[in-house]
Amino acid sequence: MTNHSELFFNEPADPNREAHELAREAICRFLLWTGDAPTLADRGLRTSVALYCLRPDLIQGATLEELGFPMGLTRQTVHRMVVSFRESFGLKS
Repeated sequence: MTNHSELFFNEPADPNREAHELAREAICRFLLWTGDAPTLADRGLRTSVALYCLRPDLIQGATLEELGFPMGLTRQTVHRMVVSFRESFGLKS
């Protein structure tokens, strides 16, 4: 008689399926983090903060001050969002 735990360890892992699952989870976490902002403008700022952390080239290397200026936010306020993003996703400074 075969028990279920033996089947688990005998089945080969599908790397494509695992990659899709990891990508899906990361995208869901990102959308939850950005969507948690109360207004559309705040969601846009959170998206810009994520780009600042992950792909600054996509926002032409904008500074924290430049990101906060249209909303009247200080560099320090935007920096707190950067810290929040990095902590939420386990990124190093």
